Amino acid sequence: MSELVWPLPQPFVADWEIQADVIDHYGHVNNVAYIVQLEKLAWLHSNALGLSIDQYRSLDRGMAIRRHEVDYLLPCHTGQTIACATWIVKCDSRLNLTRQFEFICRTRGKPVFTARTDFVCIALSSGAPKRMPEAFKSAYAGAMVSDAPQHRAEAN
Repeated sequence: MSELVWPLPQPFVADWEIQADVIDHYGHVNNVAYIVQLEKLAWLHSNALGLSIDQYRSLDRGMAIRRHEVDYLLPCHTGQTIACATWIVKCDSRLNLTRQFEFICRTRGKPVFTARTDFVCIALSSGAPKRMPEAFKSAYAGAMVSDAPQHRAEAN
């Protein structure tokens, strides 16, 4: 298999081994499983950037989802391995952050799912929007990929 082609440079990538418990009545990965995987991948990336849930709690800040935009491109099945990538494509260092995601089936070498998620920084204690602390600004803005194209809307 050839090397995977990503739409943006420097992806944060984690593999997802498709197990039977995420398969729906149509015989492919359930749409909810993709959303669960988005959350897992975002946390893995945040952890890799040096931010943990313990830091979020100690700072009384979190990044809450405001909006998901998702495209299901091709079905996936039990036993397949999906390379799941994320990038931070916008960070205003105040309240807002946007992540882009792309999942590629390693066997087919084609995108199977793309998404964009908008986040807003909140106080964990109240849920109210609050400015990003320095730790968030340096980690997230520092990892931002600039001039990001829109995510793929169809399979290649």
